[in-house]
Amino acid sequence: MAFENITASAITFVEGLVSWSALWTLIIASFLLTLISTLVYKYTTDQKKIKEIKDEMKAMQKEMKDLKSDPKEMMEKQKEMMHKNLFVMKSAYKPLLYTFIPFLIIFFLLKEAYQPRGEIVFGLTWFWIYFITSIVFSIIIRKVFKVY
Repeated sequence: MAFENITASAITFVEGLVSWSALWTLIIASFLLTLISTLVYKYTTDQKKIKEIKDEMKAMQKEMKDLKSDPKEMMEKQKEMMHKNLFVMKSAYKPLLYTFIPFLIIFFLLKEAYQPRGEIVFGLTWFWIYFITSIVFSIIIRKVFKVY
């Protein structure tokens, strides 16, 4: 019975989305999902440690430019950089666990609402509009909230 209520609510939600402007709904959805995922990432990761590592990696990249004549030393720096990059990548798993299932459901609802419409604007389908706007919003939101 609970599953039927959830399904009925989801169908009502999708029908409501279809009645709105497709472009603006996708832009708003993209903004909200990007904002939520960025905030979850910021508050579930050690931002100080990530910033330190990224700063160290920038410095190491500069050093590596000077080490082009010494391949052995350059390889050592690359190994160290890869180790540091691994920490940054591992830290992204925790926020992914929090957002994966809810976002998967939302993408399914968006797909159900906008797939039948085909091209929405400039020959782009719902997915490409979402994808492009989420990249733009992600860059802006990460700068505003100082997420590393």
